[in-house]
Amino acid sequence: MNLHQEITTLAAKVGSILTDKRLTITTIESCTGGGISYALTDTPGSSAYIEQCFVTYSNAAKSALANVSTETLAAFGAVSEQVVREMANGGASAAHADVAIAVSGIAGPSGGSVEKPVGLVWFAWKVLDKTMSVSHTFSGNRSEVRSQAIAFALENLLKLLNDKN
Repeated sequence: MNLHQEITTLAAKVGSILTDKRLTITTIESCTGGGISYALTDTPGSSAYIEQCFVTYSNAAKSALANVSTETLAAFGAVSEQVVREMANGGASAAHADVAIAVSGIAGPSGGSVEKPVGLVWFAWKVLDKTMSVSHTFSGNRSEVRSQAIAFALENLLKLLNDKN
């Protein structure tokens, strides 16, 4: 199965669980540029569980749309655990969603550093009253990093939703 097919399959499985559990979802995306919400809304019937999502590419958008504090952004930078956790919680609140996926990373080809290399992506998932976060460093070009991040976000959300059974 290629990565595009994997993303489509994962999004459909996530959608099925959200529908069955009558949960709603939002995404708050930076480096994936709306790719996760695109995958979720590509599934027929997605209007049952998705109303709105956010592409918060700039720090100003992260603050305005997902209620990320400017102090957190200044202290830790956009690509950090602290910021994605605030993105997930603030975005879920703004969208009145039960579930949220937040993503911020460095897709490249430039913008990386020793501490935060190209390919580093931070993820946070909010499922009801619990927020989890993790980072992963992907390899490849910009498109490959973004696609891998979308699949990773959906795959891990699927695991979290299945753990809630």
